[in-house]
Amino acid sequence: MSPASTGASTSVGAVPSVPVPDSSGSDATGSDSRMTPGGPGYRRMSLALFLAGVATFALLYSTQALLPLISGEFGVAASEASWTVAAATGGLALFVLPMSALSERFGRRTVMTASLAVAVAVGLLVPFAPSIGALVVLRGVQGAALAGLPASATAYLAEEVRPKALVTAIGLFVAGNSVGGMSGRVITGWVAQEWGWRVSVGVIGALAVACAVAFRLLLPAPRHFTPGSLRPRVLYGTVRGHLADPLLRRLYAIGALFMTVFGGVYTVIGYRLTAAPFGLPQGIVGSIFLVYLVGTVSASAAGRLVGRFGRRGALYLAGGTTAAGLLLSLAASLPLVLLGLVLITAGFFAGHAVASSAVGKTATHGRAQASALYQSAYYIGSSAGSTVGALAFRTGGWAGTVGVGLLAVLGVVTITVLGSVAARRSVANPGRASVRATAH
Repeated sequence: MSPASTGASTSVGAVPSVPVPDSSGSDATGSDSRMTPGGPGYRRMSLALFLAGVATFALLYSTQALLPLISGEFGVAASEASWTVAAATGGLALFVLPMSALSERFGRRTVMTASLAVAVAVGLLVPFAPSIGALVVLRGVQGAALAGLPASATAYLAEEVRPKALVTAIGLFVAGNSVGGMSGRVITGWVAQEWGWRVSVGVIGALAVACAVAFRLLLPAPRHFTPGSLRPRVLYGTVRGHLADPLLRRLYAIGALFMTVFGGVYTVIGYRLTAAPFGLPQGIVGSIFLVYLVGTVSASAAGRLVGRFGRRGALYLAGGTTAAGLLLSLAASLPLVLLGLVLITAGFFAGHAVASSAVGKTATHGRAQASALYQSAYYIGSSAGSTVGALAFRTGGWAGTVGVGLLAVLGVVTITVLGSVAARRSVANPGRASVRATAH
């Protein structure tokens, strides 16, 4: 799918002696002053948002690799312990739209900074949770706090980076997500093996503090942000307009379905690998998440995939790779299971980078809300995957979790095919709608 090119995505540096641009990205000379790879401030912006992605995913999924230990301490099943993940992603899904509205009024950088600060503070309280209920509540609050980051970051990029660099810039941010998800799980696995899950989530909290401080120091001030309105009627109209767009609706559904696969697989995989026939120790299970490095590469390569295969082709490739990984993971051989996880991870991150960048380029106004709706759908998919995947594992074992994932991938392919059909029909019926559908 290939949306109309209108926005861009990255963060711009506050570079002295540069003409002040207007809202279209043009400076006083009429040239596009938005950032491009290699341009002023681009590296600082990329590193800042990369670190923000690291902190976000490390905090958001800090308990995922520890679920067997949490189950053991509190005496609960996988389906109950999985709520420590689902509550965080669910909180993010519920609050991402209101937080994006705040970013329209108060600025992307301000909201992202406040979001990280609150999430880090809650993260330092998580190790002291006295019960599974208290842990779930704290995780829900933490997820709600993190809601200010993903949509604001995407909107920031769409305003500050030239359209042709959008997929690459978003890919770098998503790559930070993959590194955060990987490092958080690997660190918690080994620390928990020696000192327990409470110390391990405390270490993640300390890591997030360092990332948050570096993020605030590095991120350049926005140069193309125009404050919007906080009036509910205006927000409602913007959201309704985005939801009425069939292209955006398809992208939101694709993001949710990809994340359903990912959430289900990585919530349950620890239980599978610590049980027979593998019986791996917690530290080794945590190290399994090193396959996230593959996600870093595939997310960063999303722009090249789109350039070679088009958006629809890139989504087919991502979906097919994910499905192949799910099927391979059914094997009783550890190397094949690991290969399956590699393919699942590569397919997921590539698909997510393609879909999320398409949202940023499609929305011609209210980009924060457009991105927020994508993020909301995305994390609803994560919560659904964590919960349904754990329930499927409880009733049908790993094959049940894989079955849920395959159904989600089938949904991605079906939606992409429907988008292709809509594009062909629009060519036969020229008009404003056909221009966007054809571009898609």
